[in-house]
Amino acid sequence: MHHSIEIERLSYTYPDGHRALDNVSLVIQPGEKVALVGPNGAGKSTLILHLNGILIGEGSVRVCGLEVTADGNLGKVRSMVGLVFQSPDDQLFSPTVFDDVAFGSLYQGLPLDEVNKRVDEALEAVHMAPYLRRVSHHLSVGEKKRIAIATVLSMQPEVLVLDEPTSGLDPRARRSLIHLLRELPLTMLASTHDMHLVNELFPRMVIMDEGRIVADGPTTALMTDVPLLEAHGLEPPC
Repeated sequence: MHHSIEIERLSYTYPDGHRALDNVSLVIQPGEKVALVGPNGAGKSTLILHLNGILIGEGSVRVCGLEVTADGNLGKVRSMVGLVFQSPDDQLFSPTVFDDVAFGSLYQGLPLDEVNKRVDEALEAVHMAPYLRRVSHHLSVGEKKRIAIATVLSMQPEVLVLDEPTSGLDPRARRSLIHLLRELPLTMLASTHDMHLVNELFPRMVIMDEGRIVADGPTTALMTDVPLLEAHGLEPPC
């Protein structure tokens, strides 16, 4: 069986000379739920953008056994990696919820019957089926987050990647999203500053700082290492 994500010695330097990733290696197994944490500028978002080829650095990135490269594999890789951006407004741009969730499947050229089936299943998975004909930009932030997740679930990905999933949510919407993510039977990698979310949902935690992985282990163990957390701009949940 292939690893869900396999990164070997990945480095990336932005055009301005900033080295955002420095020799990063990481393996995530099928079904794992992993949190990626660290201070701003640690390289978390840069790493995430390598998982579906938005960025291509030096080193090796494989998703479900497929090399993420700038040529032949990108289409297939992007159907395997469901990337949910921090702001749902970056993901929702169609007139209705149906149009947003259907977009990826239509782009793949799937038959309309299959598109409708995938849209229904994705909205059911995020408990948003009644919103099918709603206008996306009229929804609350929490509702938009769920619809954004549905847009990638409709592509039937192997891996769900989330950038700051609880950002901008009120306590009720945040709790609702945590329950939703716990229900989803997918390999999951989330970049987040929300240490309560990490503690509740992710058994494994990877700490990044200055473009490198500085710790990787069970969340329960790393959360008790206060000097480690403080050294990398993190605080344990109270």
